[in-house]
Amino acid sequence: MELIERAKIRLCVDHPLGEGKTVPLDEAQAHYLFAVMRLGPGARVALFNGADGEWTAEVTEAAKKRGTLLCLGLAAPQLSPPDLWLLFAPIKKERTDFIVEKATELGCARVLPVATEFTNAGRIRQDRLQAHALEAAEQCLGTYVPEVADLEPLRKVLAGWDPARRILWADESLVGPAETLAGLAPGPWAILIGPEGGFSEAERAALRALPFVTPVSLGPRILRADTAACAAITLWQAALGDWR
Repeated sequence: MELIERAKIRLCVDHPLGEGKTVPLDEAQAHYLFAVMRLGPGARVALFNGADGEWTAEVTEAAKKRGTLLCLGLAAPQLSPPDLWLLFAPIKKERTDFIVEKATELGCARVLPVATEFTNAGRIRQDRLQAHALEAAEQCLGTYVPEVADLEPLRKVLAGWDPARRILWADESLVGPAETLAGLAPGPWAILIGPEGGFSEAERAALRALPFVTPVSLGPRILRADTAACAAITLWQAALGDWR
């Protein structure tokens, strides 16, 4: 199929996409396109839904609280991320937002906030973090929005873990040369990033006892939690992901 020119304004929708399909807009989407971006009938918008690729659509109806778009043609094929999850302990609000945004941009398929003994954020707004992931996908030309799970205790997550999905643990105690991940086996993986205060001794012992957990160093300096998340995802993507 020949690709059509991509539109500059992008929108994630929860509807099937295909040539000739119409897409209704909800009130928030209509407000964004017609009140904020000042679009009108005939304007073109890029649409994606996480499954059908990116489609260029044309505004056929523009009202204050509703609207309709018509899919004209495929602009980019579906690009889903590799089977990589990110587990991280929430930190300050803005830095937690940053982690979710960068996990989306760098290509994680799922994001799981976890509560540890030293986690300094006892609660999150899952819906707000999911919205940040959606916005990040719209801005980085992605066609996939990772699910952001609600906060759960790390011990509960590990108790129900499928051992077929290995965990790459960014162990802050292994300060030194960064690990080479090229020797790791491909397959489903998750990256685990601890809180600003690190893991407790009990948590560290429990992690080291799990056969599906691989501790690694992220280099000769202690990294902030948000920096560590970006560094670990980058190392994994370069060795096992879709950056190769």
